[in-house]
Amino acid sequence: MKTRIISGVIMVPLLLVLYFGGAVLWAAALIIAVMGVKEFCNGWNNLEVRPSFPVCCVMSILLFATYFAGGLAASEPKHHFVMMLACMWVFAAVAVSLIYGWKINERGAYDAAATAVSLVYIPFFTYHMVLIDMTEHSRFIWIVVIAAFGSDIFAYFTGYFLGKHKMAPNLSPKKTIEGAVGGLAGSTLFCALFGLIFMKEHVAVCAVMGLVGGAAGMAGDLTASAFKRKMGIKDYGTLIPGHGGIMDRFDSVIFVAPVVYYIIFAAELLLGI
Repeated sequence: MKTRIISGVIMVPLLLVLYFGGAVLWAAALIIAVMGVKEFCNGWNNLEVRPSFPVCCVMSILLFATYFAGGLAASEPKHHFVMMLACMWVFAAVAVSLIYGWKINERGAYDAAATAVSLVYIPFFTYHMVLIDMTEHSRFIWIVVIAAFGSDIFAYFTGYFLGKHKMAPNLSPKKTIEGAVGGLAGSTLFCALFGLIFMKEHVAVCAVMGLVGGAAGMAGDLTASAFKRKMGIKDYGTLIPGHGGIMDRFDSVIFVAPVVYYIIFAAELLLGI
């Protein structure tokens, strides 16, 4: 516990990344994407599956390069144009991954599939942090972190004091249904309070993001755990003492980011925020 607390304090300066946004956030997200996909590829190797990290690295850089195409959009909002390019990138990423599997005398079908999954799961999900920052409502970027970490913190303490019923014993034996309920409540509360203080006109949207984002964060954590169980590893890496690697710390964040972005997207179209 002491190690985790110390590591958590060390990570506090990362909040500055959210504060500055723009190029700083873009660079930080790219680093998380590349390092995260590297850890994920290493995990696949334990199953004797060989996704191509060079392909993942190049494609990740190309995805984040679409950020600079925002200035080419003829109309607002710019992030809609960049999102269209990102969707085109998904097609290209899957296609390149499948082409990687053509060399059947050296690679198996799982190698190509693992490359595609690695690309969509980590770089594409992470890129939504950049997309959120490009919107007119970039302050919602804070909701991503609040929902992810808020649900995690509340779930931990609620489960510790009240947890009795296991939620997913095969994936994470310590997680309980009571903890999950507490995590959702905490995430919703924290996000609503953030909205009340900083975005009074969007309190309801913040609360919805907190609820749905909290659930997404838990799903992200369990998804990462499922892969780790299959890969036979305890942590994805050792970069952060007490937390493991990049994927161990940001597994929930990269799941929450797309949820928050698409809620913003829907709110713009349906509510005109």
